[in-house]
Amino acid sequence: MFMENIRNFCIIAHIDHGKSTLADRFLELTNTIPKDKMRPQFLDMMDLEREKGITIKMQPCRMEYKGYILNLIDTPGHVDFSYEVSRSLVAVEGAILLIDATKGIQAQTLANLELARNQGLVIIPAVNKIDSPQAKTQETKEEISKLLNVPESEIFEISAKLGQNVENLLNKAIEKISPPVGAKEKPFKALIFDSKFDIHKGVIAYIRVFEGSIKKEERIYLMGQKAEGHVKEIGYFKPDLVSAEELNAGEIGYIATGIKEPGKVRVGDTIIKILNPQFLSSGIDPLPGYKEPKPMVFTSIYPENPEDFEVLKDAVGKLRLNDASFTFEAEMKESLGRGFRCGFLGLLHTEIITERLKREFDLDLVLSTPSVIYKAITKDKKEHLIYTSADWLDPSGVEEIRELWVRIQVLTPLNYLGAISELLSNTESKHVKTDYIGTEKTELVYECPLREIITKNFYDKLKGVSQGFASMSYEILDWRKANLVKLDILILGKKEESFSRIVPEKDVFKEGKKLVEKLKDNLPSQLFSLPIQAAVGGKIVARETIQAKRRDVIAPLYGGDYTRKKKLLERQKEGKKDLKNKGEIHIPTKVFLEIFRS
Repeated sequence: MFMENIRNFCIIAHIDHGKSTLADRFLELTNTIPKDKMRPQFLDMMDLEREKGITIKMQPCRMEYKGYILNLIDTPGHVDFSYEVSRSLVAVEGAILLIDATKGIQAQTLANLELARNQGLVIIPAVNKIDSPQAKTQETKEEISKLLNVPESEIFEISAKLGQNVENLLNKAIEKISPPVGAKEKPFKALIFDSKFDIHKGVIAYIRVFEGSIKKEERIYLMGQKAEGHVKEIGYFKPDLVSAEELNAGEIGYIATGIKEPGKVRVGDTIIKILNPQFLSSGIDPLPGYKEPKPMVFTSIYPENPEDFEVLKDAVGKLRLNDASFTFEAEMKESLGRGFRCGFLGLLHTEIITERLKREFDLDLVLSTPSVIYKAITKDKKEHLIYTSADWLDPSGVEEIRELWVRIQVLTPLNYLGAISELLSNTESKHVKTDYIGTEKTELVYECPLREIITKNFYDKLKGVSQGFASMSYEILDWRKANLVKLDILILGKKEESFSRIVPEKDVFKEGKKLVEKLKDNLPSQLFSLPIQAAVGGKIVARETIQAKRRDVIAPLYGGDYTRKKKLLERQKEGKKDLKNKGEIHIPTKVFLEIFRS
C-alpha cells in the first residue's frame, strides 16, 4: 500500500454532538463491521462509555474504502478528556469538526478547534442532526462560516443518525486531507500515543509510524525511558487488535512490546529499532512527543480492606498506562493505612478512574474529598506545593498562600443568560467580557479561582440552570494570592487529619458547621458523650456533641432503697468519665466514605 493511499484523520466536537454516531456510519459505509455485529457507539469500548453516553478514551480504527486505507480516531468531547484529543491530533493530518445543529458552536468546539489549528491539521466542518425538529441548520452554518472564515457552501449538512450525506463527507475527507509524509527506507521511528497492558504480551503501545518499518521479532528501544523490548506482535485496529506482518511509515497500529513493567512505556515516547549489539541511540533525534498534562484535582484513594493495597498498587499502575493524564504517588494515613494521592484533570475524570478501579479490579475504595493544588510562599521565599490539607504549613512561617486562577468561557442561548449570570455572580469571579455569537447565543468570559470550578461542581450547576444547553471550557491563567485557612476537625479533642479541609477564611463558620453536623449524623454513639469540633488555628468555630449511649442500670431493681439506685447511677457516671478520659474511639470506614462524598 502506497502512502498516497493512506488518510489519517479524527472527529472532534463538543460532548454529545454525534462523534460516535458518525463513526458508526463510517464503519458501516466501509464494511469494517458486519451489519449483524454492529451496535450503537461501536468505538466506545468501555461499559462506562455506553452507560454514560460519552466517549472517554480515544479509539483508533482502520477502514478500507475505494482503495484507500483510512485510519480514524474517535475522540472524547468533555473538557476533562481534552488531553486524549490533543494526543490523537498529533497522529493524524486532518480533522472533521462536527457541530450539533440543535445547539450550534459550543465551548469545547472552540477548544478542540484551537488544538487542531495549532497542529496544522486540515479542518472539514460538518453540521450534524439536520433531521432534528429543533435543528437550526442555517444559523449554525453562519456561525461556522464566521468562525472558520470559509464559505457556507464548504460546510457539510449531515445526519449521522440516518446516514444522510455521510458518504459525501467521507469522500471529501479523502480528497482534502493530505497523505502522510515519511520514508520507508529511513530508520524506524514511531510515536506512542496511547497504550494498554496485556498479561501475556506485556505493554501494547499504540503508535503512529513516521519513518521506516517494523516487523515481528525485531528488537526495539524506547528513547525517553531508555528501555528495550522485543516485538511479540504488530498489527492494526479494526477496531479490535488484528495482527499483521509489517507496519510502515504513515500507518497507525500497535506493537506488543513484551515489556511487563508499565512504568517503562510512556505516552509521547519515541520507539526506534535496535539494529545491532553495539547499538546506540545517539544521532537519532526523538519525535517532539506531548506536553505533560498537569493534574488539576487531587484525591486520596485507599483500599477499604488494607490487605488490598497491593491490588490497588497494581491497578493504578495499569490505569496510568492507559491514561497518561492520571498521576499517583504512595501516601500513608494513620486512620486509613497505605494508599495513593492521585491527580486528575477534573471531577468527571476523577469519577471515571475511581469507577474503573472498582469495576475492573473489584476494589472497594475510600476516597478523600477532591481538592485543587495550592502554593505556599514561606518567609525565606521558598515555594511549597500543597496537594491536600496534610501538606499545609505552619502559618507562622508562611508569607502568603497562592491559588490557580482560570479563564472560564461559557456559551449559552440568550434565554438562559440571566440564570447563568446569577450563577457566575455567586462565585468569586471577575467579569471579562460578553460577546454575542449570531442572534441567539452569548459568550461570557470570566476569571475565577480554579477551586470555584472544581470543588463546587460548577459544571453540573451550569448544566442544571441551562437545562443542558450551556457549555463551558476553561484554561489556566496564573497563581494569585488567596485568603485560605486549614479547617481542622477534632473528635474527643483529638485532631482527625483525614477530615481536614482547606477553605476560604470567609467560609470557615459555614464549612465548619456543615462538617461537624455531617459527622454527628454519621459517627456511632459511644458509652460517653462525644464532642466534635471544627477549629482554625486552635480557635473553635463550630461544635456538635453526640450524646452518650445509656444503659438502664437500675432496670433490674424493683422498689427498695433509693440510695442503692443512686449508687448504681454514680458508678455508671464514673465509668463513662473514665472511658472518656482514655479517649479511644474507632471511626468506621463507612463514616469516611460518607464525609468524603459530601
